[in-house]
Amino acid sequence: MNPAIGVCYYPEHWPEDWWEIDAACMAEVGIKVVRIGEFAWSKLEPTPGDLQLDWMIRAMDVLGRHGLQVIVGTPTATPPRWMIDKHPDMLAVDGQGRRKGFGSRRHYDFSHLGYREESARITRILSDALSGHPALGGWQTDNEYGCHGTTYSYSPAALDGFRLWLEHKYGTIEALNEAWGTVFWSMDYNRFDQIELPNLTVTEVLPIHDLDFRRYSSDQVAAFNKVQYDILKAARPDLPVIHNFMSRYTEFDHYDVAETLDVASWDSYPIGHLAVSDEPEETKRAYLRQGDPDNAAFHHDHYRTVGHGRWWIMEQQPGPVNWAQANPDPLPGMARLWAWEAFAHGAEVVSYFRWRQAPFAQEQMHAGLHRPDREPAPAYFEAKQVAEELAATGIGGTAAKGRIALVFDYQSEWAWDVQPQAAGFKHGTHVRALYATFRKHGLDVEILSPKTKTFDGFDIVAIPGLFAWTDELREAISNFDGHLLLGPRTGSKTQNFSFPARLGPDLPQNLLDLKVARVDSLPLASKCR
Repeated sequence: MNPAIGVCYYPEHWPEDWWEIDAACMAEVGIKVVRIGEFAWSKLEPTPGDLQLDWMIRAMDVLGRHGLQVIVGTPTATPPRWMIDKHPDMLAVDGQGRRKGFGSRRHYDFSHLGYREESARITRILSDALSGHPALGGWQTDNEYGCHGTTYSYSPAALDGFRLWLEHKYGTIEALNEAWGTVFWSMDYNRFDQIELPNLTVTEVLPIHDLDFRRYSSDQVAAFNKVQYDILKAARPDLPVIHNFMSRYTEFDHYDVAETLDVASWDSYPIGHLAVSDEPEETKRAYLRQGDPDNAAFHHDHYRTVGHGRWWIMEQQPGPVNWAQANPDPLPGMARLWAWEAFAHGAEVVSYFRWRQAPFAQEQMHAGLHRPDREPAPAYFEAKQVAEELAATGIGGTAAKGRIALVFDYQSEWAWDVQPQAAGFKHGTHVRALYATFRKHGLDVEILSPKTKTFDGFDIVAIPGLFAWTDELREAISNFDGHLLLGPRTGSKTQNFSFPARLGPDLPQNLLDLKVARVDSLPLASKCR
C-alpha cells in the first residue's frame, strides 16, 4: 500500500453523535487508516452469547464514508469479567505462585486451552460479521502479546502443557535426563509427570530447565496467534493480519509468532521506552524529550525482518505518556520527525496513539492528537503536516537493503538472563551497541534471524553474544566470503545449555581453531590493568 498515517480510535468511548465529526476531522488531517476494537470485548458481548456488534458496524460505516480503512483488533487482550466466572483457572500465576486478578488487561494464561478456544470463538464471530465490510482494511491479533510480564505463567495449565511439550521434544525421560544433566545435584527424573515448573526452588534450577520453559512459553504465544490468523485468513485471504509488538520486549520469539502474520507492527514510544530502559542516566538526560534515535531505528529494521519485509507502526507516541516515572512532553516537531524516521526505514503506515486523550480510567494522562475537550493537541498539526508531505512526495514503504547483517536471537536473550555469568551481560545490549556503532558511520544495517540460511549480498556479518549455533547459521557462514565479526560468548553453549566440544560453528574449514583456557568476569566499574 502507499505510505499513510493512521490513528487508534475507540468509538465505544465516545457518544455516537461524535463519530461523524471525528471521522470527518480524521479525513481532513489526511489520516487513511484507523484501528478500532482491540479492547472492546465487553461491549461486543456484554454477557455470554449476547452479541452486540451493531455499534461496531455503524462505526465502520461512518469511518468508511470518509474514505478511512479500518483495522479491526481482536479483543482477546481484555476478556470480560464474565469470562473469569466461566473459566476461573484461566488467570495466570506469577513466579511466586500468586494468581493474577481481573481489573486491568492481559489477564489470561497463554497455556489455558479453554481460553484459547474462547479467543477463537470471538475471532470467528468478528470474522463472520465484518469480513465483508467495505471499510475493512485488515486485522490486528490481540494487543501487545506479553506486555506487563504476561508471557510466563506458573499455573496448572502451564505445568500440564510444559510436561507434554517436554515429552514431545525428548521422547523418553532418559533422553531428557541426559540433555538436562540431571545427574548434577541428584536431580534425575523417572517420569515426565514428576517435572515441575522452574520456580519456587531453593536455589538455581537447571539452566536448561529454565530455558526449555521459556521456549515452551514462547511456543504458546505462537500457537495462540496462529489460531486467530487461520480464522481471519480463511475469511479474507486478501487482507493483512498484523500484530503490534513492543520495544525491547524479548520474552517470546517474535520471529516464530510472525510465521502466522502478514505484517509486523510495533508500538513506538521513544521517550517512554527510554525512561523505563536500562540505558545510562547520561543517555536518558541527553534524549529526555526526543528518545534515543538508535533504539527507534533498531526496532524499525528489526520488525521489517520480523514482518518478512512488511511493517507498520501501530502506535506512535504523540505527546507525554502515562506509564514512566516521568513523562516529559516531546520537543516540538518530534511527532513529525519520528514518523519520517519510520517511513525512511520502510514503514507502510505510522499510526498515532490515540485520536483523543481519554478523560477517564488508567490512561487519562496519555496524550492524543486531540485533547479531552475535543480541541487539537500539538501532535495533531504535526500529523497533518506529515500527511501533506507524504501526499506531495509519495516516498516511504520501502527501504534500501543494508550491506551489514546483524544477528539478533531471542533464545540468546533468555539464555543469558538464565545464567549471565556476569551481572548485566545481555545479548540485546551487545546487538544494539553494535547497531549504534554502525549507524554512527552512516551504514545501513539489516537485522537477521538466527534461522537465516544465507548471507549473500552482505559485506559484514556481526554475530554478538549468540548463545548457541543453529544449523542455518553454520550453513550461512560456510558460504560467506565477507567479514565475519563474532562477539563475546558467541557459540559458547550448545542448544542444551552445556559447553560444546569445541569453540566455533563446527565447520569443515575450522573457522576458529581455539581453546578457551580461562574465563573471568569483572564488576562493571573495574578496569583491566
